[in-house]
Amino acid sequence: MRIFLTGATGYLGSAALDAFVRAGHEVTALVRSREQAERLEAREVRAVLGSIVEPATWKKAAIGFDACVHAAAEHSDRGPAADLATIDALVGACQPGSAIVYTSGIWVLGPQHLPADESAALAPTPRVAWRPEHERRVLDAARAGVRAVVVRPGIVYGGARGIVSDLFKDAANGLMRIIGGGENHWPLVYDRDLGDLYLRLVTRPDAEGVFHANDEGDERVTDIVDAIAAVAPTRPEIRRMPLDEARAKMGTYADALVLDQIVRSPRARALGWAPSLRSVADNASRLFEEWRRGQKQDD
Repeated sequence: MRIFLTGATGYLGSAALDAFVRAGHEVTALVRSREQAERLEAREVRAVLGSIVEPATWKKAAIGFDACVHAAAEHSDRGPAADLATIDALVGACQPGSAIVYTSGIWVLGPQHLPADESAALAPTPRVAWRPEHERRVLDAARAGVRAVVVRPGIVYGGARGIVSDLFKDAANGLMRIIGGGENHWPLVYDRDLGDLYLRLVTRPDAEGVFHANDEGDERVTDIVDAIAAVAPTRPEIRRMPLDEARAKMGTYADALVLDQIVRSPRARALGWAPSLRSVADNASRLFEEWRRGQKQDD
């Protein structure tokens, strides 16, 4: 298949890219810099220079693909507007019979104390209050004969990037923080397993609609932190930070991190997707080593 991918050098997008390349698909990736382009071209990935902040500069290059996968994120005040403009550009580039895969996130569900599948009502935390409308914009593309897919990854772990990797970094630096009591559950997914799901969503003609990507380990934050602390070279101090203090320092990000969510992914599993890992705590030593190797590569 011919696939157009945004976010190919980001955390989630790179997991998708690796899966696509391993499977032998022809990938064209949107990248911000010539350096990123050269790295991808060394892997026989065609690169298009541009940014999701300015889709007018690249949207013509996205026309004619079997699938467009949007995994990029703009981490600034322009993020929501850039995301919506990119959706519109990609939907406009899709032809009937092609597919668009949009990366949303599990935080759109809000608190979920009972198992929530893809049919659950949305109650997004303030940090992602804009995402449900963007999901709807993608799903509406089905009216034009486009196979429209929304994937909601849990908190991704593996390698040297992301929220869980920040915990490994904190442990190595000697101080880990838990917002609130830490009894809340995080839905999680291993980066390579997420990549496998992207591959299935792109290649399966019956994949359409919303899919959760979650290992269903139902792990509490306090258990994850304790397990990481136990495998650190020197056991770090663990500090519990009151939510009000965290909000003052982190804004709405703090409210997202204290969400208590029990999530299920039956539609993904119906595609034959089966996570290879389903616990950060049980694999803390292995994941710490992955984090170390990733840090060396970044250096």
